[in-house]
Amino acid sequence: MDTPLYLETPLVHSKHISHALGADVYLKLDFLQPSQSYKFRGVSHLVQRARAARGPRVHLVAASGGNAGLATACAGAALGLRTTIVVPCGAAPSTLAFFAMQRAHVVQRGTIYQHALDAARELVAADPDAVLVQAYDDPVLWDGHASMMKECARQLPAAAQARPPDAVVCCVGGGGLAGGVMVGCERVGWGAVPLVAMETHGSNCFYASLALSARSGFAGAPRPPPAGASVLHDADHGVDVAQLPELRSRATSLGASWPSPGIVRMALDREGPVVSATVSDEMAMGVAWRFADEHKVMVELACATTLAPAYNKELFDKLVPPRADGARRTVIFIVCGGFKTSVADLIEFKQISAADPAPAWDVWCNGEKWSVPKQ
Repeated sequence: MDTPLYLETPLVHSKHISHALGADVYLKLDFLQPSQSYKFRGVSHLVQRARAARGPRVHLVAASGGNAGLATACAGAALGLRTTIVVPCGAAPSTLAFFAMQRAHVVQRGTIYQHALDAARELVAADPDAVLVQAYDDPVLWDGHASMMKECARQLPAAAQARPPDAVVCCVGGGGLAGGVMVGCERVGWGAVPLVAMETHGSNCFYASLALSARSGFAGAPRPPPAGASVLHDADHGVDVAQLPELRSRATSLGASWPSPGIVRMALDREGPVVSATVSDEMAMGVAWRFADEHKVMVELACATTLAPAYNKELFDKLVPPRADGARRTVIFIVCGGFKTSVADLIEFKQISAADPAPAWDVWCNGEKWSVPKQ
């Protein structure tokens, strides 16, 4: 295998968040990948494997106007491969401009993601050199994303390497990042480390899917899917997953209608617990602004969802309880980034979050509803 295209990104100790939480908090800065999100890890890994197996004529096809498509375009340009990105009509001009800079051919079809995906599959079926680059449901992607945990294990200070971290926190859409974290944790001996998986209330297909299983650690018996959602059974992995009827969140990068069945299976079977939590858009919006103001980094709303516990100590203590031995906790947050954000977005997010009149945030975690005071 050639040298990876993805970058080794820094793991930095956040003095601000560590002080506020009374814990050692490390930020894995994967927004520094060439396409500005962690997606480049898994996608570039898949693309390199396709190039090795199929040769320089391989044609990359992806259905995504988001970070997966951007990662595919970057990886294709780096290797000089023909790349086609299929997006729904009305894609943002800034996204289309990025594709043009990477010399990717763009096809606009339909009005929703499913239309673009159907068109991408038609292109692949008609071209013997074409391969479909999935956004999240592919073990090769998870294998690529897993590399970040190997880096984290090596990058932690020597004192922190004496024991595994107390948790790794990431956001979940379709589950590709969570799958990479779980695979990577297993490889570095962190299989028992809790994974805190964050979503927004209106994009919580992973949470709803785990709730369908009695083995998921949710409080009480298995729970029915949200109103309007349907249940899909995946025979290959022996799991039921929830399919949401629509996305009711502005965290569009978390906007999978249903999660990868393979990731749901992995979450149910892993040694360490999966703590599945959902927060409101408004809470995540306030976090996006505070993180940018404090750390001088803009991230998408999906990534801000990851950071919600970092900016609310009561929520953090619920998700990552203090250690029984009184030792200081060590926690890694995956700062996954995202291309689709702007200064104007952050200003709007600050205004929306500040205008929310409720004195507390509603948070759902493993079947329980919490009311977390605003901080």
